[in-house]
Amino acid sequence: MSAGCGEGREIHVQEVALRDGLQSEAGFVATADKIALAERLAASGLRKIEISSFVSARAVPQLADAEAVFQGITRRPGAIYAALVPNVRGMERAIAARADEVNLVMSASESHNRTNLRRSGDASFQAIKEAAALAAAAGMRVAASLSCSFGCPFEGEIPAATILKWCRRLQEEAGIHSISLCDTTGMAYPALVRDLVGLVRQSNPAINLALHFHNTRGLGLANVFAGLEAGVIHFDAALAGIGGCPYAPGATGNICTEDLIHALEISGYRCGIDLDGLIGAAGELEKLLGHPTPGQVMKAGPRLRRYPADKPGPGA
Repeated sequence: MSAGCGEGREIHVQEVALRDGLQSEAGFVATADKIALAERLAASGLRKIEISSFVSARAVPQLADAEAVFQGITRRPGAIYAALVPNVRGMERAIAARADEVNLVMSASESHNRTNLRRSGDASFQAIKEAAALAAAAGMRVAASLSCSFGCPFEGEIPAATILKWCRRLQEEAGIHSISLCDTTGMAYPALVRDLVGLVRQSNPAINLALHFHNTRGLGLANVFAGLEAGVIHFDAALAGIGGCPYAPGATGNICTEDLIHALEISGYRCGIDLDGLIGAAGELEKLLGHPTPGQVMKAGPRLRRYPADKPGPGA
């Protein structure tokens, strides 16, 4: 991509480190530290932050303090504080915690759905319908994530017809118009991203489409730019590149938020994020976790800003 290719287009990034990232960590990050990290993320300009997940504490002990974290954060005007919700009980907890938005999840892969959620795809969809109805009654924003949209570690390729079917049912039967296609184990590649996004947007033009990539095979940012070319402007990312699905063999971290913001802004896109503040937060997170994290911009030293439009880019 050449310098200036973004032409000032605004891109929306949802931060998922506090949920998708921390759920894969061996240790428990203290509640006060989670709250402080959420504050730093919001202060950097991120307008949507997935704060936690209302799942069983036995299944994901790293997020057992979801209510306490929601209670402790300071709500910034204009920011959306979201939570992942797996079922009706989780939705009731999210409503009580005053989450601004709930993210309901199922897998496009039957095998992964049974491994991750312990139920069939149809059963998960029925649970999503019930939970979405509760959220709508409470006046909450509702989104859905479709895991393994770009491939499954158990089944391999997922037919495009399966993705289109679930997107249509989520929209028409569950009333959900914001859907994220998730590359749960980093199997996506740019041509597949362009093709699948094109099919979904053509078949379901009313869907507000987002993309969730992992960097397992080193193609995370390349897939983002393929998504941009296909017209997507909403992306998930995790601070310092942490995360990975505990129920997907070989899965590694999400695309890194600060690496993504850096790549977008030097390409001419607008994100409205304080990158230096974000890098500082990534460094703090690495200290909290006590081990190196995959993010690269944080450790790479001085960086170039975007080239002015009237000057040639690198290699010209």
